Amino acid sequence: MRIPAAWVRRNAAGSRRYATAASRVPQTVIEKVVQRYAVDLPPNKTVKAGDYVMIRPEHVMTHDNTGPVISKFKSIGATRVHNPKQLVFTLDHDVQNKSPKNLSKYASIEAFARQHGIDFYPAGRGIGHQVLVEEGYAFPHTLTVASDSHSNMYGGIGCVGTPIVRTDAAALWATGKTWWQVPRMIKVELKGKLAPGVSGKDVIVALCGYFNKDEVLNGAIEFTGDGISALSVDERLTIANMTTEWGALAGVFPVDDVTLDWYERALKRLEFRTFSTPALSASIPPPPEHPRINRARLDALRANNIRSDPDATYASHLVLDLSTLVPHVSGPNSVKVSNPLPVLESKRIPIQKAYLLSCTNARASDIAAAAEVLKGHKVAPGVEFYVAAASSEVQQDAEKRGDWETLIAAGAKPLPAGCGPCIGLGVGLLQEGETGISATNRNYKGRMGHPNAQAYLASPAVVAASAIKGYIAGPDALNPDSLPPAGAPQFSIATPTQESTASSPVAEADEPVLPGFPSTFAGPLLFAPQDNLNTDALYPGKYTYQDDITLARQAEVVMENYDPSFAALVASIRKEQEQSASPSSDVKQGVVLVSGYNFGTGSSREQAATALKAAGVPLVIAGSFGDIFKRNAINNGLVCIESPELVADLTDEYAKDGKRGAGGKDGELTVNKGHVVDVKVVEGRVEVRWPSGGTRTYKVGRVGASVQELWICGGLEGYVLKSIKESTAA
Repeated sequence: MRIPAAWVRRNAAGSRRYATAASRVPQTVIEKVVQRYAVDLPPNKTVKAGDYVMIRPEHVMTHDNTGPVISKFKSIGATRVHNPKQLVFTLDHDVQNKSPKNLSKYASIEAFARQHGIDFYPAGRGIGHQVLVEEGYAFPHTLTVASDSHSNMYGGIGCVGTPIVRTDAAALWATGKTWWQVPRMIKVELKGKLAPGVSGKDVIVALCGYFNKDEVLNGAIEFTGDGISALSVDERLTIANMTTEWGALAGVFPVDDVTLDWYERALKRLEFRTFSTPALSASIPPPPEHPRINRARLDALRANNIRSDPDATYASHLVLDLSTLVPHVSGPNSVKVSNPLPVLESKRIPIQKAYLLSCTNARASDIAAAAEVLKGHKVAPGVEFYVAAASSEVQQDAEKRGDWETLIAAGAKPLPAGCGPCIGLGVGLLQEGETGISATNRNYKGRMGHPNAQAYLASPAVVAASAIKGYIAGPDALNPDSLPPAGAPQFSIATPTQESTASSPVAEADEPVLPGFPSTFAGPLLFAPQDNLNTDALYPGKYTYQDDITLARQAEVVMENYDPSFAALVASIRKEQEQSASPSSDVKQGVVLVSGYNFGTGSSREQAATALKAAGVPLVIAGSFGDIFKRNAINNGLVCIESPELVADLTDEYAKDGKRGAGGKDGELTVNKGHVVDVKVVEGRVEVRWPSGGTRTYKVGRVGASVQELWICGGLEGYVLKSIKESTAA
């Protein structure tokens, strides 16, 4: 990937120049949308999976992390936002925090928005992803990005939503563009129709649990099949939202009659919300046209609906028969573990907390489903049931229908519209030893509270039923006779993947070493025998929105949720290194961390990368990486190398029972046996000296010139600063 120097030059005409694809090259609908938003492409270039492209998204959203993005924006020397209408600010994560410090932070974000003419939604308006859908920033067949991992949700309405990181956001503010590698395309076919009582949440919980071998890792999912037409838009949003946890970078549904009818109702709603008395609307002039959801835009969408070409290429084709699916529950503490509800219900697993909130399952239909279960019941003694609408508009709808009142009357504890417990902020978090069931999207260890708590995920109806029964259970209205057999649904891979899910682009053999980039990274090797080591494990969520936290403090808490002793171990090794003789200038000393597959999966927090680097880990080797983490790493000068062979050797030798997931053979979470490693990053070679005295060599992908250049500049932030200065000087 070579980032063009022209990326900071503005289009003289001030408008997007779409690249025109040659019609003879088949594309998926996702590739077609990206084609619309790709800029600075060669003439007649057709965008395909694997391409590195410059994109100018329709919109870019930041939330509570806007503060750090402002700091980055200013630090790179930018003084003017390239296109204020491209940006959207939504405050939604730490909305329960009324401390002077947080209120001051929120005020500074609002002030920046007002100063630059940026659309701003204050705390209480709702979760940013929901707001973007309600207000049309995410719209069918557009490309909208957000500095949050759940921007995949926009795919529920046919928008290509994909996550970026904070440094990308700052670059977008300054230039209107950023780089993106088009993911591999994956077709997910949903066949048949869901049985009564089975929901969209059950679909994605099952997909995460049964296709749990990284089948969609770092891919872009296109949902197809005859089962889609019976899924509501709310269900599609839920499924698309959790394609993040499944490992994908986008999950896009087709724009069909269900989608278009939903927008017709949305348009009517937007018209009515301007009138205090809808009955009088016919007697007064029409309201102002909504800037994004309006008749002209909907008519254009109907007239120009786009679909994948029949001969478009997919890396894989997965199939799930919806008619064979029963309600499912995810966990504990992993989305890759999925159990049929009847199996867990028979175990009568007691709970202490239940949650109906988040951008995944807190829309009006979700609240209605929970209210239907709760009518005439009370939350069980010893259980706390927390509810928060996805947005203020959702809560108003629920209140008008009486559903909100039903929840409160049953004993639910209301929270403001926002993320709250889902991100581990505010009241209602899981305490040590507690078990909770949630309609949220992520049940990673420690995310919703104490690391020694158990978290399960389920549909709103199952969460509500569990809250009133005191254990994981389905609603009484769920008729077993109307459900398929209570086992695994029918699922298959129709077309085997033709490329490795762990593959990464390999540089040319004659890749040069740029001046200032070390030819070798060297130091002791530490092994974390764990797959799916997520961002909450690397950098706990409770620190994520402490914007004034120093790099030194980040280093002290790195890996805290995985191995509390990790930071101290690395610090002691680094101290010894600093006291030893200095290596040559082209060798970068540090601690080399090796771990399993899908390293860094989870949220978009860049501190997961910066904390490792600050601790003295300049390079991470893994079987594969979560794409968002890898993007954060590249943007912040942390080198990532994939070596499945080295991971396999270390697993066989040191992991408990020869398998990753239970620590080392001696019970340690981080294995430190005295290995020393030299990583020849440009040559594509890793040399490991084993404690026994032997040396093993592993071939790996080379680090290309573009990544070297970002490293030399200290990351993307430094690169943009350098580019702005060069552009100004020219």
